[in-house]
Amino acid sequence: MTKLVVMGVAGSGKSALAARLAEALSCPLIEGDDFHPKESQDKMRNGIALDDADREPWLARLGELMASRPGSQVLTCSALKRRYRERLRLFVPELLFVYIDIDVATAAQRVGTRSGHLFPKSLVTTQFAALEAPTGEPGVLAVSARLAPQQQLEAVLRGLANSTQRTSSRSTA
Repeated sequence: MTKLVVMGVAGSGKSALAARLAEALSCPLIEGDDFHPKESQDKMRNGIALDDADREPWLARLGELMASRPGSQVLTCSALKRRYRERLRLFVPELLFVYIDIDVATAAQRVGTRSGHLFPKSLVTTQFAALEAPTGEPGVLAVSARLAPQQQLEAVLRGLANSTQRTSSRSTA
């Protein structure tokens, strides 16, 4: 069983990679943005950055959702701060994260080309300001947004296979 959160700032490609991972792992995809409370969605549409208080009920809802569903699943969630990731891990201790690393200019360009999305280009810099990159955290696989989508998928699947092998060898030792 694999429970994954594909994380990163807006425009990093979370939804695209998560969809590919869910298909490759034959498991459900949970689009985290769909679970923001209406008030938070309105704030973002109006160019107002969310704060910790806005994110708390969203994170709790996502954590409860993942914990309540059996089997493998893939969730998209910005999970910008370490405490957000720890909050999700309270619900699902074995949770793994896939961090998509991207630069500000590329993220802003990508967000600027999206139509109909609740997150405006003007908020991209606020996400980078809040971001606490998960470098060195256990249970995190990092991939570059510069990689082609198939390369990202293959890198994550290799990382998952390697982490499964390490866990299996520890339990049989």
